[in-house]
Amino acid sequence: MPRTCLITGGNAGIGKAAALQLAARGYLVAIGCRNPERGRKALEDVRRASPEGLGELVVMDMASRDSIRSGAADAVKKLGAPDAVIHNAADFDISRKVPVMSPDGIETVWATNHLGPVYLTELLLEALKRSGRGRIITVASQGLMLHPRLQVNTRDPEYRNRKFSVANAYYQSKLAQVMYTHHLAGELSGSGITVNCVRVTNVKIDTDRYPDLSPLMLKLYAFKSRFAISPGEMAEVYAWLTDDESLAGVTGCCFDEKKRRVSFSRYSRDEYEIRRVMKTTENYLKEGGN
Repeated sequence: MPRTCLITGGNAGIGKAAALQLAARGYLVAIGCRNPERGRKALEDVRRASPEGLGELVVMDMASRDSIRSGAADAVKKLGAPDAVIHNAADFDISRKVPVMSPDGIETVWATNHLGPVYLTELLLEALKRSGRGRIITVASQGLMLHPRLQVNTRDPEYRNRKFSVANAYYQSKLAQVMYTHHLAGELSGSGITVNCVRVTNVKIDTDRYPDLSPLMLKLYAFKSRFAISPGEMAEVYAWLTDDESLAGVTGCCFDEKKRRVSFSRYSRDEYEIRRVMKTTENYLKEGGN
């Protein structure tokens, strides 16, 4: 039986590149995608990359609890006990000026980038335990290094009562994911499941995905791309964390694009602050909680 992996946001960018790399290694990869048409197109490429023509599609919107529940059930049906889940999907529409609400009435950056991965993990946890080698991979951003004093506002993580900035909302959600990584690694100690984080660096983006960008922003991203690595290069870290046997006992760590261990702020490792963030997270994930 092939090893199996679910990659959210697996239809484009780093997620798709990782799906192709793992498929080429013989994994049965399920790509999670909220848009069925885009998902099916990406799935064709994944199956072509697979020596056995393997690949599955899981339609799932990471901002919707109902969609995550149905997606998790579909993933287990198609993969059995998954060997790995990569929480790659993210909401970071750089052209957005005002908050957008999810189907659950939660600001979508917070919902997609933090609450969604936590909820999906909870739903897949028993299946991951059955695999015997479960690996959970979260995704953070190198941009957090530019915000060393950033904290998760546990009273208002959705920017309901403060000025919204999509960049600030994004980095807050990624900081929460770093803290979740430390929390979950501790919770799952001794279970055989490892939890690690990827610190994504400056990666070339497809600006065609953001048709509302101003000419100035287009020029800025064109300049930044000169110093960026490709999605495929970044995806090598995803595949390494998923597949490398030398990492079987490594957990609660974060790795950069060169596979080096890195750390974030002291705040992100503070046990008291981690508990506060996770309590806020749990309140959101209670039925009807927001």
